[in-house]
Amino acid sequence: MQINIEDILSASGGRKKIIIVGIGNIIRGDDGFGPVLVKKIKDEAKALCLDAGTAPENYLGKIIKEKPDIILIIDAVHLDKNPGEYEILKGEDIVKSGFTTHDISPAMFMEYLTKETKADIYMLGVQPENIGLGDEMSEKLKEVSNELSRKILEVVNA
Repeated sequence: MQINIEDILSASGGRKKIIIVGIGNIIRGDDGFGPVLVKKIKDEAKALCLDAGTAPENYLGKIIKEKPDIILIIDAVHLDKNPGEYEILKGEDIVKSGFTTHDISPAMFMEYLTKETKADIYMLGVQPENIGLGDEMSEKLKEVSNELSRKILEVVNA
């Protein structure tokens, strides 16, 4: 069953605390998708939005202290799909597969958060097109970041 962003975020009904975490490296093209999307929504979203860059483990204490109900991690993920296609994955699926564009850090990050919080943890994984050092974000992922920023804001601010 495919999970969609509206279901996980609107399930909060505005009563639950949501934290949105962008992971990625902005100097590696589409790998910067998470931080770029978080930057677009952080000033308007009724959720704590964190740009964790390439070191999400540095934000563990802050996230745990906030006692979130829902954690949405946004990252470029190898999904074996077309560039720009995305999927919402449950935390344990990522921990088991470890198929992000990074080293083991996001999987360890999610595993630790799972143990330390009672939050529902999801990853919004987006298939990158290019992640080379010094690459620009692809036009397709720029379009998807605009689409998803509108969708996330609509849901978390409802």
